[in-house]
Amino acid sequence: MASTAPVHPVDEVPPVRHLAAFGLQHVLAMYAGAVAVPLIVGGAMKLPPADLAYLITADLLVCGIATLVQCVGFWRFGVRLPIMQGCTFAAVSPMVLIGTTGGGLPAIYGSVIVAGLAIVLLAPVFGRLLRFFPPLVTGTVILVIGVSLLPVAGNWAAGGAGSKDFGEPRNVALAAFVLAVVLGVQRFAPAFLSRIAVLVGIAVGLAVAVPFGFTDFGGVGDADWVGISTPFHFGAPAFHVSAIVSMLVVALVTMTETTGDFIAVGEMTGRPVEPRTLADGLRADGLSTVLGGVFNTFPYTAFAQNVGLVGMTRVRSRWVVAAAGGILVVLGLLPKLGAVVAAIPAPVLGGAGLVMFGTVAASGVRTLATVDYRGNGNLTVVAVSVAIGMLPVGVPGVYDRFPDWFQTVMNSGISAGCVTAIVLNLLFNHTPGAEREPAIEGGKGAASATA
Repeated sequence: MASTAPVHPVDEVPPVRHLAAFGLQHVLAMYAGAVAVPLIVGGAMKLPPADLAYLITADLLVCGIATLVQCVGFWRFGVRLPIMQGCTFAAVSPMVLIGTTGGGLPAIYGSVIVAGLAIVLLAPVFGRLLRFFPPLVTGTVILVIGVSLLPVAGNWAAGGAGSKDFGEPRNVALAAFVLAVVLGVQRFAPAFLSRIAVLVGIAVGLAVAVPFGFTDFGGVGDADWVGISTPFHFGAPAFHVSAIVSMLVVALVTMTETTGDFIAVGEMTGRPVEPRTLADGLRADGLSTVLGGVFNTFPYTAFAQNVGLVGMTRVRSRWVVAAAGGILVVLGLLPKLGAVVAAIPAPVLGGAGLVMFGTVAASGVRTLATVDYRGNGNLTVVAVSVAIGMLPVGVPGVYDRFPDWFQTVMNSGISAGCVTAIVLNLLFNHTPGAEREPAIEGGKGAASATA
């Protein structure tokens, strides 16, 4: 009998009940971040509630489509890894500026469409740059991704940034309870339950939150049962040169961030990203961004929140995240269901986020442990890159007086750390005179960490 080739864990298709549970877990992990961008941009433009609701449902719909394209793939589109797609926060400031200083939503969508096309065209170029992402750089980037996300979880745990009860002990207590449930399930529950520890923690946290008045389901009654996003709902796109230039800068930033996320998931799943698959993934990002401009939403990128969930649960199947994409499509078409998910209190998400985002940082540390630091400048590369990446996270207004294009790049800790790591790796390991003998005789040289 001919033996069948083993299926890689990334390509395994779990049973339907597992797909649904694992997929819902991914949706809950990214939902708050997914709806934040339309809420921020729409709020800054003072859009009426009906338009805000429309932006959210359109965003969820395209999030789902973008995730399906990225995970399932077709032709040369899609990295075919468990990657969740969502609106990038790097575009928030430029879009608010475009929307409030002239042009409104049509100018935003015109620039988004052009940026998406640019990403599709530049994807093969970025694919060839993969050799500049050795473990020294990828480990640093993964570490920065995880650490830069921790304040997000901290804000959730305290009640959500801007909430009236921010920092109340009961919020932190609820987050700590959810964290304890997640850890307990992961440690003591059977294998299947341990893999949906985050979902169990959120469900138990929600059950506890309801009687204590943490939840507000008022928005569920106001939401429509069915909502269909139509192309160019807010008018034909307008193409303003200044808006397009700023969004092209955002495109370069998101490509850099997405590359880091792809590499992180590739290492976690045991399917390292290659130049061609990187280009295919970035090309899918560009296609999704074009769809965003057409269907009244914003630029798309890989969501770092879900990278931690892949590492924590050890569920590596891309079909799980594809199922999450299908759930997002349903939520985008049924606003009432989306309103139910939106009612989950921020502290519940915060408790789960702490362990998920911490897992990303720990994965970066694990990758950096394979790097040789003897007789070279690798330790300096890591130290300075992490410091630069954490600067806008720890001091949010540090670049407020700098030009807009500089803020777009450096206000994201992920892109700032990634660019710094790439540049310093080139400086210390790829310039004349950079090769040095190891400090300890018999050790490996710097090239082993940078090849």
